[in-house]
Amino acid sequence: MELAIGIILGCCALGAGLAMIAGIGPGIGEGNAVAKACEAIGRQPESKGAVTSTMLFGCVIAETTGLYALVIAILLIFVAPGRLVDLLVSTMAGL
Repeated sequence: MELAIGIILGCCALGAGLAMIAGIGPGIGEGNAVAKACEAIGRQPESKGAVTSTMLFGCVIAETTGLYALVIAILLIFVAPGRLVDLLVSTMAGL
């Protein structure tokens, strides 16, 4: 039983770490978006307002991926182990 609990905790930690890999994507995407926006503003300064608002909207949409990954990681660290261990204990008690 202790081995099963250890496996549950290890898999939850591993899943949380893998979920946080999704935080890399928004960082790279937002960096590219800001770089391209700076280039566009440098070429046509009169379009600053349109370029900036479009860039900010795109960055907000891209950031949601990282936030979803953070929520999943927090759930895997704090909520899932307790529920899975309770399920294991109740299953073992029924045998």
